[in-house]
Amino acid sequence: MLGAIGLDERQEAAYRALVAAGAAELPDLAHRLSLPEAEAERVLRRLEQQGLAAQSSARPGRWVAAPPGVALGALLTQQRHELERAELASALLAEEYRAEVSEPEVHDLVEVVTGAAAVAQRFHQVQLGAASEVCALVTGKPIAVTGTENESEERAASRGVVYRVVVEREVLSLPSGFLELSAALGRDEQCRVVDRVPTKLMIADGTTAMVPLTGRGAEPAALVVHASGLLESLMGLFEAVWREALPLRLGEGGCGVREEGVGPDATDLEILSLLLAGLTDASVAKQLELGLRTVQRRVKGLMELTGVSTRLQLGWHAYERGWVARSGPQGTAAAAGTAMTPGTTATATGAVAAPGTAATPSAPPAVPPSAQVAGVR
Repeated sequence: MLGAIGLDERQEAAYRALVAAGAAELPDLAHRLSLPEAEAERVLRRLEQQGLAAQSSARPGRWVAAPPGVALGALLTQQRHELERAELASALLAEEYRAEVSEPEVHDLVEVVTGAAAVAQRFHQVQLGAASEVCALVTGKPIAVTGTENESEERAASRGVVYRVVVEREVLSLPSGFLELSAALGRDEQCRVVDRVPTKLMIADGTTAMVPLTGRGAEPAALVVHASGLLESLMGLFEAVWREALPLRLGEGGCGVREEGVGPDATDLEILSLLLAGLTDASVAKQLELGLRTVQRRVKGLMELTGVSTRLQLGWHAYERGWVARSGPQGTAAAAGTAMTPGTTATATGAVAAPGTAATPSAPPAVPPSAQVAGVR
């Protein structure tokens, strides 16, 4: 965790050990770190240079840790200043580039990257440079970077970058692919599956895309596309595949990956029926003996499946698609294929309540049979 301020794993482990012990002799610290004494001393000397450790003046040979609040704070401040200088240099270079090239040439909009190392480096750069969203089409045959090597995805997702990923069904049959998808879904990434994707593709923030150029037996190569009509076409290709793909989500208890069908399963219908009855997410979770996050994840999955952004829209689509049906003279609704909880009722449209609120009936008036025959509806 302290690598960002220039500490490697052994230096961080040594500093943590000193902080935990308060002070330690060199042989004891070497034993704690499972290092030869000579190597442990080199690590301590490096910490001393960075102001994180010092030898005790009272007891020679004894090392003490500098207070983290002071020592680490100074290193963090230095790192911030260096980042600010780098940002300023980057802005100046960008301004210089814009001054030299008023109109981008065709070759500036498309870049060819060759060689496995160069492709892998650019692949990581595009992800780490994303500010809001990364869209990707993934095949079961990686070119330069495998899923387990794609550490940039986790780093980008951890700082809030949204991932939308469509994988080929072949990926689900691979042990590594199964684990990678489970990890991605655990980070709340949006993942879907199709039988085949037309090509490998990655798009960052709708401004930069990468597609492979590699033929059979050829050296790995990729095309980096910047803002242009070609990029818009690639974005349209991704959105078309995304719309046709089926959502993936974690299995019960957060374990495994399962593919969504074309409609909700029995548990989804039970959740819908209770939400239509006005129960909160927490109450639904308690009633069905599910975790609160499981209920919220399933509701989110239903919203993605129907392509809506609010729970009110989800309730209407649930009614329109026949997931809930009117029954009884009062127009109450129940989820199709499930029984309502005794003593509860739901609105006919399925206006699903937001967490902590009750659903508000918003059903359209019943349409007489004669009107339906006349084609009014």
